[in-house]
Amino acid sequence: MKNLFILGFLITVLFSCGNDKKTIEDNPDTPLVENFRISGTIEGASNQTLHLEAMSQQGTIAVAECKTDGNGEFDMIGNVPDMGIFQLRLGEGQDKIITLPLSPKDVAKLTTNIKEYQTHPVFEGTEWASGLSDYMDLFSKFVAQQESLAALQGKVSEDELMKKYISLRKPIDSFCRNEINKDLDNPINFLLTSFLTPNMGFQDWDLANLETLKKMSSAYLKRFKDSPIANNMAQQILQIENSYNQFKRVNSGSQIAPEISLNNPDGKEIKLSSLRGQYVLIDFWASWCAPCRKELPNVVKLYNQYKSKGFTVYSVSLDKDISAWKKAIQDDNLSWPNHVSDLLGWESELPTLYGFQGIPHTVLIDKEGKIIESGLRGESLEQKLKELFKN
Repeated sequence: MKNLFILGFLITVLFSCGNDKKTIEDNPDTPLVENFRISGTIEGASNQTLHLEAMSQQGTIAVAECKTDGNGEFDMIGNVPDMGIFQLRLGEGQDKIITLPLSPKDVAKLTTNIKEYQTHPVFEGTEWASGLSDYMDLFSKFVAQQESLAALQGKVSEDELMKKYISLRKPIDSFCRNEINKDLDNPINFLLTSFLTPNMGFQDWDLANLETLKKMSSAYLKRFKDSPIANNMAQQILQIENSYNQFKRVNSGSQIAPEISLNNPDGKEIKLSSLRGQYVLIDFWASWCAPCRKELPNVVKLYNQYKSKGFTVYSVSLDKDISAWKKAIQDDNLSWPNHVSDLLGWESELPTLYGFQGIPHTVLIDKEGKIIESGLRGESLEQKLKELFKN
């Protein structure tokens, strides 16, 4: 999957902890080194260190830290230059982390216990507090339900698993969209967007998500006009909109599939248009993509079943390593002759040209090169081919 939201901001920080320095409440009219405060109680977490960290492309950056006392109470103050997304990490491991938005002048209170630290934290005191608490509660339930789906792998089809996953997502998708529309420039919204972006492609994506993202982006640019995070988000949402429009153009039905002209592993060019006169499954995949490799036996089976009736596969790899690509073709017995790649991975222009963000992704075209349907896998692909070749 491509990560559509990259938090590429760096933070210059001054940090402190304790009650011996001036805090936000002492004199709000006086410039302060410390411009935020997070305090509260974490039951069962006595004498542990709390770390506030910023996330960047270079890794995490320490912003502030403090220790809880014998009762799990803590008081952290520090400095942030602008609204951003941070993680509040308890202890020295990576298993107890709360992701939260934080802005200058925020004074937040946290109440929770060590067992429910990252599943049921209760925040008060900021505009994002109640939204974050509700989101974390709903998200923890979603994660637990996902674990139940994992137990079904191998017992039900991939299509059935995907339907169940989409069904599980609906409550949290609806919550995130409603929360964002309710208060468009609330800092909590940046966290909520993760459930509105098309991380699995546009095939089952709700277009209402795009309208919500656009309204939110406009509100953020007004309120946080100098914030790198707001400007970066605006660019990413524009990218999503452009990709969606391309997806619709490519998948509007009866449209000719865009030409692909790339080399096979031996350096010979194979054009998609050279396969006219056959039904063609364009299969975007990669040797490193586990879901792709899992689906390939089904594609092999269907190719062998229908190749004598005018069906073939045009495999487009998003590999960068030609050796890994060749090995996967051989190991998975991909016996059709049409294997191509530009060996650019996700830097290829093909995901934009065909409007997809994740693989495997398929496009089924007819004998004239017109698109029949996209996103067919497993049982849905088998059923569609059965319909096409029923005579």
